[in-house]
This record gives sequence, structure tokens and C-alpha cells, in this order.
Amino acid sequence: MTPGHLLAGPLTRLRHTIDRRLFRLRPAEALPIRLRQRRIFVLPTRAGWVFGLTLFAMLLASINYTLSLGFALTFLLAGIGITSIFHAFRTLLGLEIAAGPLPPVHSGEPAQFGLVLSHHRHTAREAIVVRTAHSTVALDLPPDTHTPLTLSAPTPARGWQRVGRITIETVFPLGLIRAWSVLTPDLALLVYPTPETSAPPPPNAAGSAGRTHASSGDDDFAGLRAHRPTDSPRQIAWKAVARSGTLVAKQFQGGAGGLLIFDWHQLPAALPGEARLQRLARWVVDAARDDARWTLRLPGQTLGPDRGAQHRHRCLRALALFRLNDHAQATD
Repeated sequence: MTPGHLLAGPLTRLRHTIDRRLFRLRPAEALPIRLRQRRIFVLPTRAGWVFGLTLFAMLLASINYTLSLGFALTFLLAGIGITSIFHAFRTLLGLEIAAGPLPPVHSGEPAQFGLVLSHHRHTAREAIVVRTAHSTVALDLPPDTHTPLTLSAPTPARGWQRVGRITIETVFPLGLIRAWSVLTPDLALLVYPTPETSAPPPPNAAGSAGRTHASSGDDDFAGLRAHRPTDSPRQIAWKAVARSGTLVAKQFQGGAGGLLIFDWHQLPAALPGEARLQRLARWVVDAARDDARWTLRLPGQTLGPDRGAQHRHRCLRALALFRLNDHAQATD
């Protein structure tokens, strides 16, 4: 075992201790979070350190040459620097962070974590920056307002994804002082499985694999839609293709034969678990798009028959949390 591996554990524990005691971080904080005095930290920026060293040099020169105007200028600039500390601190003091929209996404798509910054001051808060490990948003807050913002993050896997550590900072008004606060809000977003790119057509209620989810019945012609790779040649509207030159397929509605069964156990035995979830996700997404009725069958769980956006969300949620150990740690 290398020295790096030996030090990894103690360094991780030391970082957690510093986060907990210095930055007062908890594993997950309930929203809304209000920034109070003890949560805001202040230090000079790089420009602030240069400004301080310049003032020190000016003070030494004024003492050495007994320059009255030098003393006056030095103390004037020092007063401006001290005032900027107060303004930077006050820009964050009392700021409230609440949860915003958290729309579910498919794995591989950027997650969109919504936040709302609120304050009840009659003056504006300027040059506020909100950042995570993957996203940075800069904004000004008008007086007495609620301002929404969105932080993005990659989604490498299905399940619940947390926003992680958020830093809120400002260098207002002169860029000499940085005031910041660190928080870890209890904010989780649901990540659906990635739909399979070229999935075969699903079986219908009778077990026939020749029907596709493009048809939610055999009786009534409902119109034309864009062609998909899973469409059979019989579904393609060849006359419309000849007229327009665009590949389109027929779409049907109604009829008892329109029920679709998406069954985990009916998938090929050689198909891995995650690939099964991706195939089922593709069938669910396409069936919802075509307003079909479908049933999703997973080990120990059956959803449907039903149709619509709510049924789509329930099915994709079940696929996203299927056999995940942490699925009970968050709810919609």
C-alpha cells in the first residue's frame, strides 16, 4: 500500500472535521437556509493583499519622510479598505436560500438544480456568485425580491443525485475583500435511466413482438408522426413519403389491442440489468409520447395499465430506483 493510500483516510477525516467545525457544514441541511453572521467568512482577495502591502509601504515612506499628506492619503485608503469589508459582509448577511424546480432528467443529460435567493432589504445586493463543483452563476438581487437561478451538473448514473456543496460569495464593492459562505443543502434530483438508442419494438398484451408502441390500437387512424428506427415497414406511410420526401409513420388510437406490456422477465436472459432498464425506459418514453396504454412489470412491482404523464413518471421513477440501496433516502 502506498503512502498516499495510508494518508487518504486521515486526510478525509481531517477535511470533514474542518468542514464541520470551521464552516459549520452538516451532511445535508434542510431548506430554506438563512445566512447569519457566524456562517459568513471574510478574507482579502489577491488584489486586497496587494492593496494592503501598498498601504504598508506608503505608511513606511510617510514615517520616514514625515509626509503629512502621505499619512492622510494612507489612512484615507485604509478607511476605504475597511469599509469594503463591511459592505462585502453585509451583501450576504440575511440572504435566504430556498429550493426551486427540480425537474427529473435522464442519465447523461445535465441536471438542473433550481434555487431561489430571497432577501427583504430595500437596497440591492450586487455581484453575488453562486458556485458548485460543476456550475457557476453570477447575479444581482434587486431590492426586496425572490430571484430564481439554476445550477447544472452532469448525471453519470440513475437514481437520486444531490447538488453537493454550494459556495455563495461576493467581492462587492471594490474586489478587495471576499465574503463567502459554504452550505450543503438537502437538495436531490431524480435521474431516470438513459433510454436505449435503438430498442426493438415491445410486445403487446398478447405477447406479439410485431406491434410497436407507436400504435395504441388497431381501429382508428390518428395521423402521422416522425419515423423512428424501431418502426416496421408496414407502419411507414409510403404515400405521404412519396409526396413530401420525409419519412413518416402511421399512428393509431383506440381499440382493446392497444395495451402494451413491458415485462422485465420477458427480456432476453443475456441482457444485463442496466441494459434492461434502458430498454424499458425507451419503451415507456415512446409509449407516453404516443399516448398509449401500457403496463410495466418489474420484479416485485407492477405499474398500470395506465397512460399519461403521471404514469410515465411513476414508471421511470421505478426504473431509476430499481435495486438502489439509497432509494429510501429521498422522496418526490
